[in-house]
Order: sequence, then C-alpha cells, then structure tokens
Amino acid sequence: MFTSNAEAGKLMSDQNRVPGVDVGWYVPVLERFSEAMPTTLTNTLFTSAQERTIFLQYNYCRYRVLLHRKAHQRKALSIKAVRDMLAWHEKADHYRSQIAGANLALVLAMIKRMKLHDFDFADLISEGNLALLRAIDKFDVTRGFKFSTYACRAIIKAFSRFATRRGKRKQIFPVEFDPEMEKSDHVERKNAQVEAESVEELRQILRTNAADLSPMEQEILTQRFAVNLENPAINTPTDQTGPLTLNQVGALIGLTKERVRQIQNKAMEKLRAALQERALA
Repeated sequence: MFTSNAEAGKLMSDQNRVPGVDVGWYVPVLERFSEAMPTTLTNTLFTSAQERTIFLQYNYCRYRVLLHRKAHQRKALSIKAVRDMLAWHEKADHYRSQIAGANLALVLAMIKRMKLHDFDFADLISEGNLALLRAIDKFDVTRGFKFSTYACRAIIKAFSRFATRRGKRKQIFPVEFDPEMEKSDHVERKNAQVEAESVEELRQILRTNAADLSPMEQEILTQRFAVNLENPAINTPTDQTGPLTLNQVGALIGLTKERVRQIQNKAMEKLRAALQERALA
C-alpha cells in the first residue's frame, strides 16, 4: 500500500487533510434519545474520497509505529526514535478519533433498529462505541466497501453478543422483583447452601492438607476455628466446645499470642491460595 516515501509524503501532506468533524450534536442527542426519534440523525459524514484518504492516513501512521516496534525488538530505540514513534502514534489516534466522530450516529441508529428495550441505554452506547472502534482498526479501505456498511454489521454483532451475555447472566443472577420470591426464604436457604458448601470445601482442603500446611499451622487453625476434621492426627481437646482465643491457643501449645497470630495469618494465606486454585481448576 505504501510503496514509496514520495507517495507517503503526498498522502500525509496538507493538501490531503480531511476536514475535522463536528460532534457537538452528539451529547444533546444522547440526553433526549428515545425510540420515537426519527431514524435520520444529524451527523457529519465523509465523502468516499475523504473516507479513503483518512483511512489510508490512519493505517500509514499505524504502519510507522509498527516499524519502530519491530526495530525495538532487535535493539533499544534511541530517544529520537521513541519520540518519532510517539508522534506517529498520536497522529494515528487523531485520525481514529476523527473517523469515530464522523460515524457516531451509526451506534444510535443500530440501537433504534434492534429495539433493545430491556437494556440500559448507557451500556448499549458503550458496547456500540467499542464495536465502532474495533471496526475502524479492522477495516480494509482498499477492498472498496463503504465503512458504514462494515461498521453497522460489526455493531449489530456486538449488540447480539451483549444481549446473549446479559440473558445468560439474568438466568444465573435473576434481579427482577418477584413477590412470591420475596415471601419465601429462598435467599436465606441459598446463602446457607453456599456457606455449607464453602465450609465443606475448606474442611476437605484441611483434611487432605491441599494447602501444604505444617502440623503447627493445622493445629492452630483447628483450635482457633473449632473445625472437626475427623482426623486423629490432629489433637483436638475432647472438652472443646468452640473456637479458642489466641491467648488460649498460645497457652495450649506453648507460644505467645503474637506468634500464634503470625502462624495463623500465614496458614490463612495458604488456604486462600488453595481455594483460588480449586476455583480455577
């Protein structure tokens, strides 16, 4: 695409500068946006020639940044090279913002077309704008297609994936008000079930020593939290009716209160790591 320095210089010259876009309309439209608004929204669009030019300029800037990064893989860049790379990066970011500003209305138009009533408008704007930026990065202007066509498809796909994700999340975490659910003890029973499962998982980690605890760490945790592991290797007093304090544990095993706390904290860190590892397994 960029075959010579002369062609690149001509591309980046002032005579090929694409006029800036006016996005002053955008915020007022966001504030009063509704499904009843007309489909045609005020926007600043490029001509076909301007669109081709600005995408070529954007991709040339990215190309120059890429050249610097490849050079950096072989040797350290000089201060001059770093400044040059940053300058090209700033130019690329400028062109990207200019393209996005000229096509902001596409996101609003796709929201209206898909009639996504059940979703928060701000979330849709965020998803749509991110899809627009990704489309700018991936668009190949040399293939001759209009960017608006390509971007609309990308935005619609993003909204479809967003709706699917939210639908699955609602199935797992229902948040709608249900009077019957409010009358029941469903939440309490669910919390109790989760708590019981967590306690059993912790007990299993202690029983199998999956956290690689030392005998002293096992003893202190058992005494401090009164966890019955049904393990004869751990000496739990037969008259213990509940958790012991740090002082009580220290007196039992011959350590100071502060030393017991230190060993307990170290053991708890090991347990957290073991629980996280099991959760990711």
